[in-house]
Amino acid sequence: MTESNAAPVAAPRPAAAPGALPPLEGMAVVLGTLALSLATFMNVLDTSIANVSIPAIAGDLGVSPDQGTWVITSFAVANAISMPLTGWLTRRLGQVRLFTASTILFVISSMLCGLAPTFSSLVMFRALQGAVAGPMIPLSQALLLSSYPKAKAGAALGVWSMTTLVAPVVGPVLGGWITDNISWPWIFYINVPVGIIAAFLTWSIYRHRETPTAKLPIDKVGLGLLVVWVGALQIMLDKGKNLDWFNSPFIVTLAIAATVAFAVFLVWELTDRHPVVDLSLFRRRNFLVSSIAMSIGYGLFFGNVVLLPLWLQQYMGYTATLAGLVLAPVGLLAILLTPLVGRLVDRLDPRWFVTVSFLVFALVMFMRADFNTQADVEVLLTPTLIQGAAMATFFIPLLALAFSGLEPERIASASGLINFTRITAGSFATSITTTLWWQRATLHHAQLVERLTANPQAAQFMTQVHAAGLSRQQGGLLLNQLINQQAYMLSADDIFYASGYLFVAMVVLVWFARPAKTALSAEVSAGAH
Repeated sequence: MTESNAAPVAAPRPAAAPGALPPLEGMAVVLGTLALSLATFMNVLDTSIANVSIPAIAGDLGVSPDQGTWVITSFAVANAISMPLTGWLTRRLGQVRLFTASTILFVISSMLCGLAPTFSSLVMFRALQGAVAGPMIPLSQALLLSSYPKAKAGAALGVWSMTTLVAPVVGPVLGGWITDNISWPWIFYINVPVGIIAAFLTWSIYRHRETPTAKLPIDKVGLGLLVVWVGALQIMLDKGKNLDWFNSPFIVTLAIAATVAFAVFLVWELTDRHPVVDLSLFRRRNFLVSSIAMSIGYGLFFGNVVLLPLWLQQYMGYTATLAGLVLAPVGLLAILLTPLVGRLVDRLDPRWFVTVSFLVFALVMFMRADFNTQADVEVLLTPTLIQGAAMATFFIPLLALAFSGLEPERIASASGLINFTRITAGSFATSITTTLWWQRATLHHAQLVERLTANPQAAQFMTQVHAAGLSRQQGGLLLNQLINQQAYMLSADDIFYASGYLFVAMVVLVWFARPAKTALSAEVSAGAH
């Protein structure tokens, strides 16, 4: 018998029993929603706000831009490890204590990141920030559900989904503006007032609504395996492109470590009496289907969110701020439609909403697949604006399906697990998308050069640039730059097309879920109360 199997479980400390507390009313529900939304927005914002600031951070702290990416990697690894631990931590500490403590620690670690005197200390503080950020997103869902009556549970998740979808788009724009106009430490300092307000309001409103706790044994083996496979996987994904993937012994070692540790982790967690991650949730058809659909759908969405500004900045001459503004309208329709979806998701089959979401996402991708180097701002903005409708019908129905029929005490575990799979899929998609973009661009470049070799227009172009005063070498460099621009545009179009077809295929997947009598079952809604 393992240590975790043998350890006794202490009696729970007194706390409010699930279902015993009524939903919040009046100003309390408004302030509670504001506090949880602020904390979630701040958390999600930090997953992307540092991306455009890496060159400035690396320059100030005396490291190369490649080394500078550890600022992103350290946060992602620690965040991915801590998020699936939310269920276990909640049972030990309680939802309100854990969320408030995580928010306060997030504020402290953000301040330390801004004050970091060396690059190594910055990486350490970013890892701390990612670790304490893990429980915040799933617990914000659970606490929001506790704030509303069960008939309005969909509206509660609608508010939550707006913050998690808009923040990744706002992050690069805000990060670029702050770095350009103030200084990079302020991308961390802005968390301080927001976090303090969120923590104060959360504790003031929810401290009397604590969930039951129990002194569960620590699954040391499961926790160790989780750290190994998630850490190895995240580092492999973040560093793979720069190290030429499996041509690097370092990447091969990480892949082997992640695979072996993951296999052992699955066996251990499914057989241990007190697993650190409740994998038995995947035995529920709706949770399994929703997790797969959300992971793939979010991965496709996030991969394209990364690709579009990269293409605009590197090959269309856009600044980081302008590229971010092209993505900004994505929140308009999402903000307008999400409350409506939240009200209707309890009355209609959520699978229809998800179907609409995937079809609209597919339409957006096919529209982007027609982009060319002459695309103006209006052409670029139109599909981004339409995409807001897909976002509004994406999160809420899938979460409704995932949580339907769940026992109250398992909501925090389910929320942590589904958000873990979603965020990990986003990391996968980012690495896959940028790698495919480069590989397809190399192929298109070779094909374009082959066609130009026997094309008289190429010779005519060289004659014209020579007449304009450029040397033959300078003319060749200019021609190669133009070919590169076309090659990366064609490569981006390929990825947009592939994403569109995958979204269409996803429509079939969601119908494997069982319909629920209500989008969020009474058990789920009451379980958060």
